[in-house]
Amino acid sequence: MDSNEARHSAAHYFLEGLNEIGFDYLFCNFGTDHAPLIEAMASFKKAGRKMPAIILCPHENTAVHMAAGYAIATGRGQGVMVHVDAGTANSAMALHNLCRARIPVMLMAGKAPFTTRGELLGSRDTYVHFVQEPFDQASVVRPYTKWEYNLPSGVIAKEALRRAHTVMESDPKGPVYLTFPRETLTEAFGEGAIRSYPAERFGAVGARGVDAAAVEAVADRILAAERPLLITAYAGRNLAAPALLDELARFAGIQVVEFNPLYVNLPHDSPCHGGFAPAKALIEADVGLMVDVDVPWIPSDMPDNPSTWWAQIDVDAEKRNFPMWNFPGNLRLQGDSHRVLSDLLAVLKAKADAGFRQRAAARVARLAEAAKTRREQAAKAAASRGVPGQISPHYLCAVLAKALRPDDIVLNEAIRNGPVVFAQMPRTRPGTLVGLAGGGLGFSGGMALGLKLAEPARTVVQIVGDGTFYFSNPQSSLAVGKQYRLPVLTVVLDNTGWAAVKEATLRVYPDGEARAAADYGATLAPDMDFAKVAEAAGAHGELVADPDAVEGAVARCLAALNSGRSAVLHAKVTRL
Repeated sequence: MDSNEARHSAAHYFLEGLNEIGFDYLFCNFGTDHAPLIEAMASFKKAGRKMPAIILCPHENTAVHMAAGYAIATGRGQGVMVHVDAGTANSAMALHNLCRARIPVMLMAGKAPFTTRGELLGSRDTYVHFVQEPFDQASVVRPYTKWEYNLPSGVIAKEALRRAHTVMESDPKGPVYLTFPRETLTEAFGEGAIRSYPAERFGAVGARGVDAAAVEAVADRILAAERPLLITAYAGRNLAAPALLDELARFAGIQVVEFNPLYVNLPHDSPCHGGFAPAKALIEADVGLMVDVDVPWIPSDMPDNPSTWWAQIDVDAEKRNFPMWNFPGNLRLQGDSHRVLSDLLAVLKAKADAGFRQRAAARVARLAEAAKTRREQAAKAAASRGVPGQISPHYLCAVLAKALRPDDIVLNEAIRNGPVVFAQMPRTRPGTLVGLAGGGLGFSGGMALGLKLAEPARTVVQIVGDGTFYFSNPQSSLAVGKQYRLPVLTVVLDNTGWAAVKEATLRVYPDGEARAAADYGATLAPDMDFAKVAEAAGAHGELVADPDAVEGAVARCLAALNSGRSAVLHAKVTRL
């Protein structure tokens, strides 16, 4: 070893590795285990060296979802730093959502120091270092991650980071988990002992297309179909997908249903858009395509036609992370849905005769009439404004929709009123809708901030229920929005509780004691004023209970955003 060779800590090389994998940001909730990294960051700043920008988040839920929002908007996964077992546990709900949404995020957590008597730099030096050590820290998030690793030595810091990045960005994408004790980060190495792992040689693996014969088999079925159906949820993660899917649907006369959509998969004004519930279409379809969808329908609620021929086209056709998943697929194709559908459209155009084109055009005309009817029904629902104390959520969402621009982004976490948001706030452009993939409520608070960070010129609106608002850690979200000048609008549709809990009870026990007593364990504290929560954080707050006040309240909230302040619109809507 050259005696003149510069030596640096493993934390130093760790930061270099973060630069090399291309992270723009680290969303951080630091703890005592991060001391070596904090010191290295200070040294980098002093020397004017490049490193990912630090966004401090007062809660891990905010940090992980914020990283996810940024990844959705940019297509580039980011890093999150949390502390040991408690920080990991607080991150687990968010990782559940990211796992289901296939969003690449690298969660990095410290581990309790492994030396106890000062044998190494970074050894245990406080009470918490003893109590924060579990037997299997990674088990907390193991069900939700593609990969996990504990850094055994700082000499491979860059290699471990490249491996983590490659796994999370390879299809199907998803979160990964990396841990490191303090002693490991304090190790010193000469520059000659550290090597880099460039993306061109060690990078991610993207999904490919599929065999041409398989595509032709799907095309032949569509050419012979009378009532073709396509169900999707997340094809729109590729911003080119909505236009392609629209062209395919119009050409072949395919009804497209978005069931619990995570993105805009098809412009909502397309004549082939079949709404957001496939129940009737399931019975009628003779050929069906499941395209990038985890739950295409609810079997207990929406019986399918056993004679329907189904093709599954999915970046994650196996659904390995679902313990139980049994939906029909006569032909299963795992690959990039955009590539597969592009090939499918090309084959259809090459094979379609005049008779097929006429039949397809007639189907499109019928679908357009059905779509027109749904729009008329939505307009009729929005025309009924509600009464003082119980604003119609249809009316409120319609007012909000008129105030937004086509490129503005809507996060739908309204749960019970989620279908209302879809009906009254149609999105027509790619990247203007984000929905909940998993079951972890409160995703939209952090996600909205990450989207705003990536798209500062666009208005970002998260729509939640009152129950969801509690889960979103609003104090944390509002604090981050204030500190980093990321104004977002939160609309709380307050129906006084968890309507989903009540409805689930009634579905199982329609004539039970809970119904007789009107007691569902779902009513939350009355007379809350979430507008004051906003005001306490320096944001704009509006509490509105009268339909006559809705338009003015929406206008003032949007004006606050334009001035650089977040806003919370707390609306008393039709009750639980």
